[in-house]
Amino acid sequence: MKDKRTILNLGLIAVLVLGLEGICLGADEEILIIGENGTTTVNGSALNSTIGQINLGSLNANEKEGLLYMAEEEKLAGDVYQTLRDKWNLQVFNNIGKAERTHEAAVILLINRYNLDDPTTKEVGKFNNVTLQKTYNELVLKGETSLKDALDVGAVIEEIDIIDLQKRIIQTDKEDIRLVYENLMKGSGNHLRAFVLNLNRQGYEYTPLYLSKDEYNGIINGNN
Repeated sequence: MKDKRTILNLGLIAVLVLGLEGICLGADEEILIIGENGTTTVNGSALNSTIGQINLGSLNANEKEGLLYMAEEEKLAGDVYQTLRDKWNLQVFNNIGKAERTHEAAVILLINRYNLDDPTTKEVGKFNNVTLQKTYNELVLKGETSLKDALDVGAVIEEIDIIDLQKRIIQTDKEDIRLVYENLMKGSGNHLRAFVLNLNRQGYEYTPLYLSKDEYNGIINGNN
């Protein structure tokens, strides 16, 4: 009888574990909404629901700095794309620019969750981080030179975003932060592909400036 009860209990535990995994996977799948044009928006309600199930820990200095930096970096992407959309009236900048606002909101969700001060400003092209301010100015200047340069700037931003997110993921053991960063990294990969595709349609090739050739090819081929 004890053996039968033990087997039954183990069976119930297995069912519960599988059920919980299904819930988590389902939540993860709903966090990113990928459009036909490659734009990847973050489903804020799904993200908030998933994060709400994760215990809140204490942040170290690197984790705090990372959240503040990434919030402004995601804002930078949205601001640059908005500015270049106004200059070139190209749909890819409008589509991905709107998606980047949801990426920014995802990081700000974590900032609010950990009671940090939101570093972002409402004004387009204005940043508290001196490095990001300089980067924004340089990228917009380059992107306004020609349509090719504008699309190159889009691809460069996504490359930088991927590398920075990889760095920040290594710096944290917080499940909620890693969840957001990993999803944003997937989004950046999709956006990189979209910009490269638009360059190809214009008759141009793109050579990665920051990612290794193998990693870049993996992303472009949809393997990462």
